[in-house]
Parts: sequence; C-alpha cells; structure tokens
Amino acid sequence: MTPRAPLSVRGAQAATHRSPAQRLAEELARQGISHPDVLRVMGQLERHRFVDGAFHERAYEAQSALPIGFAQTISQPAVVALMTQALLDGKRRARVLEVGTGSGYQTAVLAQLCETVFTVERVRALSEQARIRLSSMGLRNVHFGYADGSLGWLPYAPYDGILVTAASAEVPEALLTQLAPHGRLVIPVGAPGQQVLRVVDRRITRYSVQDIAQVSFVPLLGGKV
Repeated sequence: MTPRAPLSVRGAQAATHRSPAQRLAEELARQGISHPDVLRVMGQLERHRFVDGAFHERAYEAQSALPIGFAQTISQPAVVALMTQALLDGKRRARVLEVGTGSGYQTAVLAQLCETVFTVERVRALSEQARIRLSSMGLRNVHFGYADGSLGWLPYAPYDGILVTAASAEVPEALLTQLAPHGRLVIPVGAPGQQVLRVVDRRITRYSVQDIAQVSFVPLLGGKV
C-alpha cells in the first residue's frame, strides 16, 4: 500500500495544479473582493489572451496594468474586480454599457455576469480586435460600437449599469441621462494623481454619489481614431 502524502505536501501539490486565473482570484479575495460571481468569472478567464505575448508572464498579477497599444492599457485585475463588484452591488444589471472596450478583458467579465453588454471604443483597431477575441471565446451577448464613449451610446439607452474604463474630469452629463432609474454608474473621476472611483446611483428624482477608492486611469478622450 502506497503511503499518502502528508497534508502539507498534498496542499502544495493542489496549489501547483490551480490555474493562473484561479490563483489570481484567490489573491483578489485576499485583497477584499467578496462577490462570489466576480471571483468565479475572473478565476476562469484567461487574462493572457488579452495582452501581447511579451506580457504573458505578468498577465495574472493583481496590480498590473499593461499596455495594449494606442496609449491605452488593460486595467489591473484588482481594479476590474472592484469596479465590477461595485457595479453589480448584489443586483441584476441586465443591460450594461461599457465605455472604453480596450482589450475586451473587462467586457468579457461583464458579458458573463450581465444579460447584454453594449461596449463602445473610440479606437477602431482596439474595437475590432476585441470583437474578434470575444467571438472566439463564444461570448455572443456583446454589442460593439465604434464611437465617442463620452457621449454614451444613445440608441440602446437606458442602461441598468454603466461602467467607464477611463478617467473624466467630471461625470459626463450624457452618461447620467442614459442611466435607467435605479441604475448605477461606476466611473473614475479627477485629474491625474487625484482620481477617485465614483459610484452614482440614479433615484427617481435625484442622484446619489459616493467615492469608494483612489485609482489611476488613462484619460477619457472624445472623438474617434
């Protein structure tokens, strides 16, 4: 009879068989992310598919924002998790607008947690790359738009949730008006070095606002390229 390995050894062996994404989710949990569905999705999503091969070794670092070209970055997994958790807030967000498709990583997270995702990107090449990437992953509930995201995406409004992946000096009025009653907007706001992650809830006759974290994002730019 072959003796069983000690518990400590079996635990180490189990750890080596966990995927990089699973280990990332465990780290996110240690950093305070508590939404089980967010952790589940991010523990299954292969982040290295969203970055250049030169950055594959850093793809699963919780605090690593990596370049994706066109002066844009893929956000840190810790920030993606925090923003997604804040957007959901324990509620069903059936129709969600993402402003700033980028690599499509945040889009892929949302697509597995929301019924329909509408995502807009001002850089045509990034939008097309993300469309191809998510299609190859079998995510069919995403509508891609090539547009100025600071204006939202009016034809499909209103939205139960809006998530913005670039920092604005102030909350764009267009996004507020496209938010459905009882909807929630999550957006980085402020000047470089002074940005906060702001959560805006639309009530029937007013908005409520809270800032939940200090963050650092590329600026939200208008126009298309």
